[in-house]
Amino acid sequence: MNYNKADFIASYGISSQLPESDRPELSFSGRSNVGKSSLINKLCSRKNLARVSSTPGKTATINFYSVDDCYFVDLPGYGYAKVSNADRERWDDLINSYFEAPRHHTLLVQLLDCRHAPSADDEQMLRYLHYHQIPYVVALTKADKLKKSQLAKTLEDFENFCRPYGCQKVVLTSGENGYGIPELQAVLNAAVAEEQEAE
Repeated sequence: MNYNKADFIASYGISSQLPESDRPELSFSGRSNVGKSSLINKLCSRKNLARVSSTPGKTATINFYSVDDCYFVDLPGYGYAKVSNADRERWDDLINSYFEAPRHHTLLVQLLDCRHAPSADDEQMLRYLHYHQIPYVVALTKADKLKKSQLAKTLEDFENFCRPYGCQKVVLTSGENGYGIPELQAVLNAAVAEEQEAE
């Protein structure tokens, strides 16, 4: 996949607006401010492809990017305390309708902050993915904040935590210094190649 061929398409607030699913889709999920925009920007070697929101929890849209011959699908962040119940319900509806639609759910990248144990919201999302049999990997963000001596142990702890939820792989990454980005790109490439071979 040529990650340099990347363009923002549009933001969609209701599922009926989503573009036709005519290519592999790689989706990104995580808590508000876990670093989704930074990770997408780093994967595509761009500074402002995905806009970093200054107010967490405000982005209640699904953002589509075309990356080579795939879609990157940036799902709205969850777990922000100040969001109203109405906003939370809209988030639930948007996520459910996205996953229930007959789309090319090639692979989801679930982002978790490597500095903290997964939150109740994170765990609920892992359960959701496992229950709906959505293929996913976990990208641990903010690896640049760890000491080198902590990397292996952190990775092992998260692998042990995520395994019962059907996680395929855990990759330590940093949207700041690019740590783990080539490894995550290889995982995405393999998932896309596998889907294209199956067609």
